[in-house]
Amino acid sequence: MAEELGDVLLQVILHTQLASERGAFDLTDVQERLARKIIRRHPHVFGAGTAETSREVQRTWEAIKAEERAERARDEVESGATVGETTPAFKSALAGVSRGLPALSASRELQDRASALGYDWPTLDGVLEKLTEELGELREALATAGDPDSITGRPASGAAALAAAQDELGDVIAVLVNLGRRSGIDAEAALRGANDKFRRRFSEVERRAAARGIALKSADFATLDALWDEAKAVERSQS
Repeated sequence: MAEELGDVLLQVILHTQLASERGAFDLTDVQERLARKIIRRHPHVFGAGTAETSREVQRTWEAIKAEERAERARDEVESGATVGETTPAFKSALAGVSRGLPALSASRELQDRASALGYDWPTLDGVLEKLTEELGELREALATAGDPDSITGRPASGAAALAAAQDELGDVIAVLVNLGRRSGIDAEAALRGANDKFRRRFSEVERRAAARGIALKSADFATLDALWDEAKAVERSQS
């Protein structure tokens, strides 16, 4: 870690030196700006603000960042900086969330940032109600798409209808991520755990089927479901 931190420090010194040679700023300016930022964004430490939890600290941090973005946008408008011909320059609070993140992690980060600015349900009940609403919309979208099923060979009624169902499924997953976030459960970790559990139980199903001479591919659903229940019971008895 010391070696990697040295690599980071090298980049800081290198870019600062290049800027200093152009007369833009030097290392003292970098340090002063960092100090001002830390003081400005931690009013509960350096000012009259209060924060009882880490969540309150985060909300204050994001709120102050949003104020800073708005101030920069106003300065850019006043100086004539625009995007295109008519749209003032603007940077969203969500702009720093990398599109390269895994989708579940990105959803969590996006919702965390929005929540820190006050954009959130007042209570957990609101999230649960939203989940019920989104599941209903997903059912409707799937019905409109002809209830497509790749296993039974039933195709979607059309590409547009299937895309609409995909959109609704995304909404359901996003609400599930939010439910986990509000409950203190990481959706990525939860899904990873579910995958591990499925691997264990399915392996037990395979083992039991092989011991009884049952071919999974040709077994009926009742047989498969019974094997799954047995595997689940075995796992629970061992925990």
